[in-house]
Amino acid sequence: MMSVKEIMEPISSEMSEFEGRFRASMKSKVPLLDKVTHYIIRRKGKQMRPMFIFLTAKMLGKINDKTYDAATLVELLHTATLVHDDVVDDANERRGFFSVNALWKNKIAVLVGDYMLSKVLLLSIENNNTKLLEVVARAVREMSEGELLQLEKARKLDITEEIYFEVIRQKTASLISTCCEAGAISVERFDETEKMRLFGEYIGIAFQLKDDIFDYGEPGEIGKPTGLDIRERKMTLPLIFALNNSTPEIRKELITIVKNHNENPKKVRRAVELVIEYGGIDYTHKKMLDFKDLAVDLIENLPDSDAKKSILGLIEYTTKRKK
Repeated sequence: MMSVKEIMEPISSEMSEFEGRFRASMKSKVPLLDKVTHYIIRRKGKQMRPMFIFLTAKMLGKINDKTYDAATLVELLHTATLVHDDVVDDANERRGFFSVNALWKNKIAVLVGDYMLSKVLLLSIENNNTKLLEVVARAVREMSEGELLQLEKARKLDITEEIYFEVIRQKTASLISTCCEAGAISVERFDETEKMRLFGEYIGIAFQLKDDIFDYGEPGEIGKPTGLDIRERKMTLPLIFALNNSTPEIRKELITIVKNHNENPKKVRRAVELVIEYGGIDYTHKKMLDFKDLAVDLIENLPDSDAKKSILGLIEYTTKRKK
């Protein structure tokens, strides 16, 4: 498996340039705002989303100012949604650091997220990137709808597999599909935008299914499952599959644990064991590989290049990563 460093090789100079541009896009005359955004930038993650944009653009054409704009818009949007999510979830941590709302309280966190969303609009208009704005705005709508659909269904625990895939398509996959579509738009490969949107969607779904598996451990090497999704009453694919493919007694026991005993470590452990026993993990793992293969098939006929090799490495990384 390629390392993140190897995957980034063909776009390393572009990623460095992007970091500077992204920092500049966050600048404000308000010292408090600068303080918060500086804190956010300092604890950035692996930056997979800008990587998808730059690798898609390089695979299809020549990276240009529009590509940098696309990466900045998506990263601003992504960061705003993370800040807002931490407020919604009442989370005190993100990636091992204090969340913005933990340090500066909810009001400031919400306003900082709003500021970033306003920058998305302004940067799109300033640089006449209306096509990119359309793609990014669609992602905001989809992410909100997916989140609300999940909240509605989690209350009743009546989510079907079909609805679950609709939730993760909107909630998680829409942002990665936006990256790939925006990358194609930035190099004016309009003939490939729909294909790249779908490509990103499949990768995004595979990425989420990998996250679902983490809660239970890998097939064949279960390790120490956290059961966190069960504790948070999240209906993920392993649990949905187990509920739909077990006996009525087991189904009833699982629902009771998730609804009424999700704070009891012993009961949560029992639920984890049942989900594994009734094939939830194996099924989710198979589905993840199916979506990964669908994504790979879509770019099979594109000319070979370092960027294509890296994007295939990035797909491999999303399905084999350890965290």
